[in-house]
Amino acid sequence: MSKTSSEGRSLWFEQALLPDGWARDVRVTVADGLISGVEADTPRAPSDEAHGIALPGMANVHSHAFQRAMAGLTEARGPVRSEGGGDAGDNFWTWRQLMYRFLDRGGPEEIEAITAFAFCDMLEGGFTRCAEFHYLHNDPAGRAYADPAELTARIVSAAETTGIALTLLPVFYAHSTFGGAAPNEGQRRFITDVDGFADLVARGRALTARLPDAVVGVAPHSLRAVTPEELAAMPGLAADGPIHIHVAEQTKEVDDCLAWSGARPVEWLLANAPIDERWCLIHSTHVTGPEWRGIARAGAVVGLCPLTEANLGDGIFPARDFVEGDGRFGIGTDSNIQIGVADELRMLEYSQRLALRARGVMADASRSTGRALFDRALSGGRQATGAEGGIAIGQSADLVGLDANAIGFAGRQGDAFLDSWIFGGERAIRSVWRRGKQVVVDGRHIARDAVETRYRKALTVVLG
Repeated sequence: MSKTSSEGRSLWFEQALLPDGWARDVRVTVADGLISGVEADTPRAPSDEAHGIALPGMANVHSHAFQRAMAGLTEARGPVRSEGGGDAGDNFWTWRQLMYRFLDRGGPEEIEAITAFAFCDMLEGGFTRCAEFHYLHNDPAGRAYADPAELTARIVSAAETTGIALTLLPVFYAHSTFGGAAPNEGQRRFITDVDGFADLVARGRALTARLPDAVVGVAPHSLRAVTPEELAAMPGLAADGPIHIHVAEQTKEVDDCLAWSGARPVEWLLANAPIDERWCLIHSTHVTGPEWRGIARAGAVVGLCPLTEANLGDGIFPARDFVEGDGRFGIGTDSNIQIGVADELRMLEYSQRLALRARGVMADASRSTGRALFDRALSGGRQATGAEGGIAIGQSADLVGLDANAIGFAGRQGDAFLDSWIFGGERAIRSVWRRGKQVVVDGRHIARDAVETRYRKALTVVLG
């Protein structure tokens, strides 16, 4: 069994993706959870643990962990007219009604069990940090728990159980649509006011104090769910932490924002909120050229969730133009229907290919498609989650180990590993280290058996 991070350890990799590129025969030494040394072109020593290919861990910029239990349960076409218009079809708004009904059950034990299951999947899929967009605050009847931060504590506990790095984003949600409309019944578990939310944020900071390198920010849910006055309070509550917001995910949202304000959602945000490097605009699917250029100029990150956006029929963000205009993006798993770094990056590239009828859309002159996708998501993810990273001295030892002997990697080197992993469907993740502790061994999380047992029990309550 692997040593604990406090004992120190020495890992040796055949190849590793370092900040300045690929290197061979790399020894990474770890002490107290941090990388204390990186040596390339170094023969393996007897005390070294030998592994294949090392990648820096990726940040998941957007997750609703509780929705992991819904995967595959919303694929029947509804017989009723949808909120978003149209005939007997199925879209985001009909999905949202199903999601609300899903929340009729499930207390703290169930939420923690489902969250831990999702976090295990994330670590096995190559994510070593999760920005949890946490908007379940109340009990199933909409009442505050005796401890209003009860469910926040359960998210923190799930992170502690699995070892994933946590960027906690308590969500402010007060209204059903633009203009401060009263919330509807389906939103009862989300609702708070500014004073109550400030207390939740403070409790989140206290609860995460026991987690190594945790980050706490804030997440005004969307322009539908907050008034301008409430939104103005969010940066102060975030302090130095990140600020995330859903924006322009659906065309109906754009139309409703225009009706309310005369401006499109991203257009309104850029004109009325202090958008800067701390902000992550989730989805931003339906943006105009001036809007995405404004995001890029502000230095904000766009949080793309390609699998969820495809599943919900959201649309396709203009990623090629955005990155060519120096825009920054990260990737998230959102509804957690399927969890994996390679899966999200593949879907991102393929969506662009379908929209533009071209190949290698996200590549550039110096990097392959897979490498360009990975590098950009890595950088944007760190910024959006308020964390540093990389296989470098002083950074947290958050590493993902690919199997160099995987059949899909035969004859490959360097960037071809990333291309084959992302586009070849090679399930090559064998090891994951979080602060130097190996939490995934032979592709399986070390706590998976216990986590799955709790998850199965939770589903008997939530789906029973």
